[in-house]
Amino acid sequence: MGMTMSQKILAAHAGLDSVKAGQLIEAKLDMVLGNDITSPVAINVFHDGKASSVFDNTKIAMVMDHFTPNKDIKAAEQCKQVRQFADKYDIVNFFDVGQMGIEHALLPEKGLVGPGTLCIGADSHTCTYGALGAFSTGVGSTDMAAGMISGKTWFKVPSAIRFNLINQPAKYISGKDIILHIIGMIGVDGALYRSMEFFGDGLQYLSMDDRLCIANMAIEAGAKNGIFPVDDITRAYIKDRFKGVPVEYTSDEDAEYDEEYTIDLSALRPTVAFPHLPENARTVDQIGKTEVKIDQAVIGSCTNGRISDLRAAADVLRGKKVARGVRCIIIPGTQNVYLQAMHEGLMDIFIEAGAVVSTPTCGPCLGGHMGILAKGERAISTTNRNFVGRMGHVESEVYLASPAVAAASAVTGYISDPADVCEK
Repeated sequence: MGMTMSQKILAAHAGLDSVKAGQLIEAKLDMVLGNDITSPVAINVFHDGKASSVFDNTKIAMVMDHFTPNKDIKAAEQCKQVRQFADKYDIVNFFDVGQMGIEHALLPEKGLVGPGTLCIGADSHTCTYGALGAFSTGVGSTDMAAGMISGKTWFKVPSAIRFNLINQPAKYISGKDIILHIIGMIGVDGALYRSMEFFGDGLQYLSMDDRLCIANMAIEAGAKNGIFPVDDITRAYIKDRFKGVPVEYTSDEDAEYDEEYTIDLSALRPTVAFPHLPENARTVDQIGKTEVKIDQAVIGSCTNGRISDLRAAADVLRGKKVARGVRCIIIPGTQNVYLQAMHEGLMDIFIEAGAVVSTPTCGPCLGGHMGILAKGERAISTTNRNFVGRMGHVESEVYLASPAVAAASAVTGYISDPADVCEK
């Protein structure tokens, strides 16, 4: 029996000719990632185990992105601990205020992950890098510590689901709409501990930013990872960027898939996930124009904080004003995205519309800072989770959407179709 892309990467890193679903393996790692919340826990485990060195100071990344610039004393102490560890062990890829970005936007941008690599991260959205043809997945901080020490970790080889994406999506349909549609279709446990592998002629219409968004939210369907085949779009993205040696894996023709779905991208409509699960997907056509009043719009995160996301929001906000009573928060994913947006004049559009622009941070996505919700408030957000209390009070609500939908909703004060707003 043939192997999937994911299985081939795992086999290669385990030094095996082949692997099969359910097999337990030990594999060598190309990158171990942590942030300012998860790294301190891993560092404590590192010291408890009496470790005296890391396996490779160039293959560990620590990104201070969740509560930085520090929101309180506890956050400051956490970052101080990571800063001291990074200094002691000469961690090359340590990113602090001024150099940092949202981790899953930053690592691809910096060329630290690429085709054929095996990456673990103490953050569930580490699966983002599958957009580049990598096998990447989230782990706990204890596994992060073990990875920093040994350069290895264990895996149960996942089985896979095949998604065939066909045809060209319409205007205002982005990677976010595609993945929300898929999660709405299969549910938040529809891919539990399986690989979500994406194929089809529709891939040619998906930018790298679209793919990063889709892979990022594979975990919201319970997947172990999401992964795309390497094509010319991938190669163009990694050219003069990826610091490693790319290895392109393709699924065998006789690779086994548990299930197979075909998604006609041309038939999709802008999609919103209602509280309190990403699977509660509805298209804008199914939402009354004044059905859902919002108090806040957040455009950013590791899911939708890249330059194309900010451009999409700016296209909607240009020449318009954020509705009275709505707080619109724009969060570029990295310093480079921030700089590019500034040079392109996007900041002028945001500020003239009445939005605010933040330094790169995960802040509001996890209810950390820079946009906490009060009791009874509703936010439309380009983030990836809308669980109870995710962005603040347990009686607040989060609606997940694309940057275009979030921007349109900020203008009207209600969840809205960007086409309706832009045609006025």
